[in-house]
Amino acid sequence: MASKTILITGGAGFVGSCLAISFKKKYPHYQIICLDNLKRRGSELNIPRLTDAGVKFIHGDIRNKEDFDSVTDKIDLLVEASAEPSVLAGIQSTPDYLLNTNLAGTINCLNFAVKNKSEFIFLSTSRVYPIERIEQINFEEQQTRFVISESQVTSGVSSKGISESFPLDGYRSLYGASKLSSELIINEYNQFYNLKTVVNRCGVLTGPWQMGKIDQGVVVLWMARHFWKKSLSYIGYGGLGKQARDMLHVDDLFRLVDIQAHEMNKYSNQTFNVGGGDEVSLSLQELTVICEKITGNKINIGKVIEDRQADIRIYITDNTKIKKISGWQPQIMPEQILQEIFEWIQDNERSLKPILS
Repeated sequence: MASKTILITGGAGFVGSCLAISFKKKYPHYQIICLDNLKRRGSELNIPRLTDAGVKFIHGDIRNKEDFDSVTDKIDLLVEASAEPSVLAGIQSTPDYLLNTNLAGTINCLNFAVKNKSEFIFLSTSRVYPIERIEQINFEEQQTRFVISESQVTSGVSSKGISESFPLDGYRSLYGASKLSSELIINEYNQFYNLKTVVNRCGVLTGPWQMGKIDQGVVVLWMARHFWKKSLSYIGYGGLGKQARDMLHVDDLFRLVDIQAHEMNKYSNQTFNVGGGDEVSLSLQELTVICEKITGNKINIGKVIEDRQADIRIYITDNTKIKKISGWQPQIMPEQILQEIFEWIQDNERSLKPILS
């Protein structure tokens, strides 16, 4: 197979670093380059991992187009994995960093891709779908979770989850709006600059090396709080912990990005919903049970009745489109995901405790 040079922006973040290391491991003859501003706490821990894997790291910020001058190699593929990922970002503070990173930064990445005549894979988010529309989905309340009903009034949703045809009109959070805006710009670059582009709207991404926080990376946060016997809360929807999400192990995401990277003509100018689907999903209640089982620890979980701003009751990805065109589907189940996260925390307890506990 011919050699490729791949640039991954946000390459010291959770997703970017895992993709970079996986690419280098599978294709040792590829040149893999990571660009990251190291703003998110814990990203500095990924630098030794990248170095040990033979990945080239460049300290740079996609908000500054001049920082791309440090990338002197001819790039065949740019994977845009950088983002301010918090759904709550900009809501109670200035949105400047959010918009400069998630929109202006993406435009700088696109311009660099045009200059290099490289292909472009964009990691977007399920949060492009409007909050009010998601909250209007017909659902059923079961003993441990909310589930999506088969009968729906809104298009693009069924018991399989939310598909790419789900309506986009409505508000979605500043984070979601910044990512959707980037998607629109990407489509224009595809058309007018003849750039080969793919957009993946990812659900909850997780796995070892994610620095989970209360507003992003909740699966890792939940395991970490159980590991160190810290408290948590079920927030909103009656404080029952029945909110449900699908989750996707970053290794499953890599398998898809790998497929797309080597068949860009097949996938270019398309948008795909990418997530764990109903088979790889948990409610907070169910997440708690697995964390208790793996850690052997039972912690105090409080209840907050009132809904949190920008939260949603349920999100499950309908992977039908991507599965039909590629054959890809998630392989790593929730119990394995959480076992891997537990073992990672256990093996790196000293360095992770100040960040995750």
